[in-house]
Amino acid sequence: MYRGTEYSMSTDETNHAPRTVASTQSEMSEIVLPNDTNVLGNLLGGRLMHFIDLTGAMAAYRHCRTYIVTAAMDHIDFIRPAHLGDLVILKSSVNRAFNTSLEVGVKAWVEHPQTGSLIHLASAYLVFVAIDKEGHRVKVPQLQPETPDEQRRFADALLRRQHREAEAARRKQEKLDTVGADDVNRAIR
Repeated sequence: MYRGTEYSMSTDETNHAPRTVASTQSEMSEIVLPNDTNVLGNLLGGRLMHFIDLTGAMAAYRHCRTYIVTAAMDHIDFIRPAHLGDLVILKSSVNRAFNTSLEVGVKAWVEHPQTGSLIHLASAYLVFVAIDKEGHRVKVPQLQPETPDEQRRFADALLRRQHREAEAARRKQEKLDTVGADDVNRAIR
């Protein structure tokens, strides 16, 4: 339901014109509350990952304008802790769009309550997949990087994707090798 009326998204409604990184930028702010912390008063890593996933999903949705699902959190660096009462600021944008998936970068900062200065808290890369109402993958609009930094992140995203694909192939082969060895061991017995 969207404002009291049913709101549906379909691929027919989705504009497939290339998008800019600026059009995907998203920001979210959270205050670290007692329920978000461990016994030391530090923000739980899983809670920060939840915030990162939400902020990344906003950028992915702005780019695709259809349903999106999280496929992977490719990498996350926890740089320093956030504490009870801190204001956490998260910013995200699409780094690259592929065929039906896209990579989103998310950075999180702690804002100093008196000065407003930002201290880098964490960074992550997430992969989202665009789907329709039935859960089938749908094509995503391409991304048009404009600045040198956007072009660097665009190129780096392809390298990370190639690494993910190589790692997936290695794990698949390792699993096949293990299954094959189990079959040989059973045949010998």
